[in-house]
Parts: sequence; structure tokens; C-alpha cells
Amino acid sequence: MNETTKSLSEESGFMSRLGAKGKAPEAKAKQEKAAPAAAGADGGQGPGAVPASLRQRWEDLKEELHGELLGRLNFDEVEGLAEHELADRLRPSIHQFVVENLPSEFGESTTRMVDELMDELLGLGPMEPLLRNESISEIMVNGKDNVYIEQKGKLVLSGVKFRDEGHLRRIIDRIVTRVGRRVDESTPMVDARLHDGSRVNAIIPPLALDGSSLTVRRFPKHALKPEDLIKFGSVTPDMITFLKACVGGAANVVVSGGTGSGKTTLLNMLSGFIGNDERIITIEDSAELRLQQEHVVRLETRPPNVEGKGEVSMRDLLKNTLRMRPDRIIVGECRSGEALDMLQAMNTGHDGSLTTLHANTPRDAVSRLGVMVAMAGMDLPEKAIRAQIASAVHIIVQAARLMDGSRRVTHITEITGMEGETVTMQDIYVFEGHSDTPGGKIQGKHRATGIRPKVSDKLIAHGQTLPNFDADLAAEKAKEPQQKKSSWGD
Repeated sequence: MNETTKSLSEESGFMSRLGAKGKAPEAKAKQEKAAPAAAGADGGQGPGAVPASLRQRWEDLKEELHGELLGRLNFDEVEGLAEHELADRLRPSIHQFVVENLPSEFGESTTRMVDELMDELLGLGPMEPLLRNESISEIMVNGKDNVYIEQKGKLVLSGVKFRDEGHLRRIIDRIVTRVGRRVDESTPMVDARLHDGSRVNAIIPPLALDGSSLTVRRFPKHALKPEDLIKFGSVTPDMITFLKACVGGAANVVVSGGTGSGKTTLLNMLSGFIGNDERIITIEDSAELRLQQEHVVRLETRPPNVEGKGEVSMRDLLKNTLRMRPDRIIVGECRSGEALDMLQAMNTGHDGSLTTLHANTPRDAVSRLGVMVAMAGMDLPEKAIRAQIASAVHIIVQAARLMDGSRRVTHITEITGMEGETVTMQDIYVFEGHSDTPGGKIQGKHRATGIRPKVSDKLIAHGQTLPNFDADLAAEKAKEPQQKKSSWGD
């Protein structure tokens, strides 16, 4: 029995044949076409919309029909079917069941009821329309009544609601059961992922005081390409040329940024510059990277079981990776002591490594690395830690989500070495912006500082082509009289 039918079986408590038999399975494409738009996108006004005055009766009726269906389903007949095959098998019967049981006042909403029942039976209930909306990048459930979404960098209340706390908990249980995990009072926090790769975090009472909380971080179906980031204004063509040279020339690159700044998107983009003839090993807490190369080994950490045993940490995987003959090591995010293992790998011949971390500026990123190295439990002098960072990391790419919701690479900064006990750095590219426009939209430009990076010789030795930094600076200076100079955040 697959995880979907297993969870349905557990919800129903008993099994018998579904009375109405469908004639032929409908194609999955037809099912998706019939699906309603996301709540919050159509405001409940799509095809078969239910008037506000009847909405509560509609919800009560849906709950009643849902319970009736669970009692009639025979899971033995669908055991072993893939999720889309299960949907194709059940939909005709459910449609017939709805036609026979839906009151005449809802006659024009038959398809909507079928869709919503399918979402309850096989999907994630009221969240399914949100998951079908590709413009939504994050879903944040704060208890049963408040579901927020992020669209184009802005947070809005979606209008989606769960019937009660029990309904929300059943959806959370369905998510975590599918990946072999559990959430209850003894383990009230859990990380998981959906079948499309979306990252999920859930936390329930007693830790969540106002009802269960669920956060879903979604990723584009297709990884963004350099030309996409250029079109969005996140980077310039010359910045892409330089970053491509850094990755192709085996420089060690750290992507730094705050939550939701686009670090994973940038890491995915940078990884695309790695040659197809190299062996790449990725290490992540929750698999998010989507590399297109052929020779890729993907590793994922494992949390401890309910007895507190069986954990496989990022550090464990990093140490094992060094025995796997990697050409490139990509760590999805450094959060703790694994930073020490990452720096040691960079310093012992594993050039071209990539990782991300949480920090708001390149200087903060260096400090954050130092703190994480100290968390490894090694009693290292601070100067020795900084020396490790200075010799291991070549480039820091700083990402930020600005006040208008847009995402920009605000700095490409080179680590140049040590002066005394201080790690020295120089900006290669910076973003200068201001928000004195109507609506608070950030206006600005990326600027080359005109400094030739010290790492240039290494990149050229690897056959890489670099932008003309001096020409960039001359072009910027020629434009200065026409440009309004202001630094965003001043």
C-alpha cells in the first residue's frame, strides 16, 4: 500500500466498495485543467463559485460527503497505484457520487465540489489550489484561520481556511507520513518535503501556542537561468561573466543572504557553470538543488528517530564525501560546525566548492563563518580560524530581498587575505539603490568598482574569460553626471 492510500486508510477506519463505478479513467491533464484557481487568486469567484451566503453550508456538506466517501472507499482495489493513477481511477466514481448527492442549489458547482473532494482525499486539502499556483513562492499557515502566501516578494492573506485544528493536523500528518516521519507531542517539530521538492516545516502545540503552524517553501519548476536573473535586474551580464569564470576556474564561492533572499536560486544557477565532466556531490538538510549535470551524487541528512538514534548530520556526510573522490562539493547551507569541515575541504585540494549561509553583508558572512567553525567544538584560536577562512574562500556573493520584494545581488566581494588578525576584503561589484519613487519601488544600478580581483590569475590559468573591469569603471564614470547617486538604506 503506497503512502497516499495508507494515510487515507488510516483516516477512514474501515473499507468497503465505492457504490458508483466510473466507466473510464480521465486523463491527469483534464483533472488539472478542471482544478480551481488558487484561493486568493480568484477570491472564490472562479468556475462554479459558491455565493458567500452559502459558503458555510457548502463546507459542512463537503465535510459530510468526505466522511461518506472515506467510508465507501475500497483501498484493496487501488493498492500499489501511483498517485496520479489513483486520482484517475477515483475521479469518475467521485464525480458520479457528487452528482447523486449534491443538492440542487449547488448544481452548477458540481465540478468544484469534485475538485475539492479530490484535494481532501488525495492532496493537501485547501492548500492544493495554492500549490497549483506557480506564482506563489511560500505558504505560511498560522493556525486554522490564517494562511498567508508570498507572491512576487509580497506577503498577502490568502483567504484559505481549515475547518478546525483537527483538519489542519490531518493535512500535516499526511505530509510527514509520505516521507516516513511523524509529528506528535513527543516530537512537535518536523522538516519534510513535498513530491515536487517544496520544503516543509511544521510545528504543533504545545510549542505552537495558537494552533499548528505549517510553512511551505516552494521552488520554480524550472531552475532560473542566468538570463532570467539578468532580466529581473538581479545581476548584470558582466557579473554573470565574472561568476561563470569563478565557478569554471574552481574558485571557492560562498553565497550569503537573509531568509528569502534567493540564496538557493543563486546556488542552483552557479552550479550550472560546472562542467559535465566533473563529479559533483551535493549535501543538504532537505534536498532543494536541481543540478542538470550527469555525474551528480545527492546526499541528504537524516534526523534522529523517536529514540534519539540514527541521526546522520551534515558533518557526517561531509567527512564521508571526502572519501568519494569529489571534483566539486556543494553544501546546500552551512549552519553549524560543518563549516569547519567545509573550510578544511577547500584548503586541502577541493577547489571550486560552493555553499550558502545566513548573513546580511559580506563582512557579516566572514564573522558568521568564524562563529560556525567555533561551534565544531575544536579549541582553535580566533586568528587561526580567520586564517582558514582567508585562505579557503575566494568570493562572497551577497544576496538581499529589498523593501519592494525584489531580489538583488548587492555585492560580489573578494577575500584578499589577512592584515594582522583581520580578514581583508574588496568589493568587485556593488548595487546602489534608492526608494524615492512612487510606491516605494527600489531603483538603482549595479556598479563595477574597477578593482581587478586577485583571483583573476587563477581564473585565467583555468582558461576562463573575465570582463574588462577597468572599462566598466570608465563607462560608469562617464554616466555619473546623468545618474542620481544614492545608496539604498541610508
